[in-house]
Amino acid sequence: MNLAYRYLEEESFDSYEDFCRGLRIKVPESFNFAFDIIDEYARLEPERKALVWCNDHEEEKTFTFLDLKKWSSKTANYLKSLGVKKGDRVMLILRRRYEFYFFALALCRIGAVYIPCTDQLKEKDIIYRANASGAKMIVSCADTDVAECVERALDESPTVENLCMVGGNRDGWLSYDEDIKSFSEEFPRPQGEEAPQNHDLMIIYFTSGTTSMPKMACHDFTYPLGHIITAKYWQRVVENGLHLTVADSGWAKFGWGKIYGQWICGAVQFVYDMDRFVPERLLEVMQKYRLSTFCAPPTIYRFLIHHDLEKYDLSSLVHCSTAGEPLNPQVFHTWERVTGLKIYNGFGQTETTVLVANFEWLETLPGSMGMPNPAYNIDIVDEEGKSVPVGVEGELVVRDVDTNKPVGLFTGYYRDEEATRRVWHDNIYHTGDVVYKDEYGLLWFVGRNDDVIKASGYRISPFEVESALIEHPAVVECAVTGAPDPIRGTVVKATIVLAKGYTPSEELKRDIQDYVKRVTAPYKYPRIIEFVDELPKTISGKIKRAQIRKVDHGEEVQE
Repeated sequence: MNLAYRYLEEESFDSYEDFCRGLRIKVPESFNFAFDIIDEYARLEPERKALVWCNDHEEEKTFTFLDLKKWSSKTANYLKSLGVKKGDRVMLILRRRYEFYFFALALCRIGAVYIPCTDQLKEKDIIYRANASGAKMIVSCADTDVAECVERALDESPTVENLCMVGGNRDGWLSYDEDIKSFSEEFPRPQGEEAPQNHDLMIIYFTSGTTSMPKMACHDFTYPLGHIITAKYWQRVVENGLHLTVADSGWAKFGWGKIYGQWICGAVQFVYDMDRFVPERLLEVMQKYRLSTFCAPPTIYRFLIHHDLEKYDLSSLVHCSTAGEPLNPQVFHTWERVTGLKIYNGFGQTETTVLVANFEWLETLPGSMGMPNPAYNIDIVDEEGKSVPVGVEGELVVRDVDTNKPVGLFTGYYRDEEATRRVWHDNIYHTGDVVYKDEYGLLWFVGRNDDVIKASGYRISPFEVESALIEHPAVVECAVTGAPDPIRGTVVKATIVLAKGYTPSEELKRDIQDYVKRVTAPYKYPRIIEFVDELPKTISGKIKRAQIRKVDHGEEVQE
């Protein structure tokens, strides 16, 4: 038994056409994931397995839904004692620790807002995020270096009232492990004005922009229901089977694959809290725990197929999926040859749930995005907003977003009406992604209207990297783009004009790379640096990043 049936008018379909005709998500008048999913499973099947967690230090923990109810209720009472109330924002920097679930569910119970953040953030990143969101509290863990960055950011983050440490003690921080012991395992559902409503803000995800600092995509309390399609029809999770999505809790992909849709659809969340990605170790873990379903960025698959894939027993897997960047055909075919399983691509954004996917009824072609999720009224349009014919590139948009807002679509950018209006106007949401449809109805990704880089499963804003680069004394001007790489697919490249007195050298490249790693999240650093005398620009002085990308891909450039 799983709870998805309560929120779908129909569950089974014989074809994609039936799926499009029959899919309807039923949204209750008041939905709260913690009470209506976690607590309901705890009531019906208290010993039902919900979460299996392990790390690289031989630690392992298993939690039932009753365990999650108790721990998240204790955490809700703890947070409430610290003054956290409905609508307050709390930053969570918790890697893949199981306590992330306690806090996320606790904040859901209260009606407060959680803000997932990666532990790779530096002082500058934290100051921006804390002030932009008005965060009241920051929760982090002992097994990361980010605590020092948080402390240095505190003087310039006036809204932050409390710092809370999980998994250890640190001066100036509340100790979650010690403090939580005295709190009750019962947290009644709020009533009246304190009760969170469907339209209330539940999550703020920081996105990556190209001409500004990251925006804050807002999702309300109905957001988890949109991920029923993500989990049930794209990832095809199995009742009581272990599902692993490779993602850190600081990213929207965690919401896609490690909490909402999977539990609604009856799967067990499997969390591997790796210190760093080691392909052989991940394969060992997948083999040991007998996973049923698996989702990872193409980069992960690329590394896995190059590490003696044949010697691992992955026969427990019944379905594999990927998202985040285009999937190389060689990876697709090698994985299928060794495991017997195709890799089903999916596509969406931080602002959405899955928009397009290779659903079970479709012929899967390597690199294809698949077909639209029928919960969204998807179209491909030209610059005038007119639908384009088969084979013609255009922007992927979602229609009827005012008159019939899809469950799972964001509600706008927090404190930024102008940015919201740029992408959401005239009853249409503009994704900014360029695609085309082939003669079979499959969609194919072309690129971004803007310049966001997708590398190794991360979405990286050129603006943020350029902001870090320009602080280095040797850099007078730069452009950051995505460049092709045979292993990672895409890597960050910086094209740099040097300041007077500096000469190009390998030593200078390494110094610039190390500087970027120190001042912003290390995954953003440019793996490729090219020194040039000047950057290609338009008449108005804008850098032609598209031209740099074309040269790197060996394409002809027309002046």
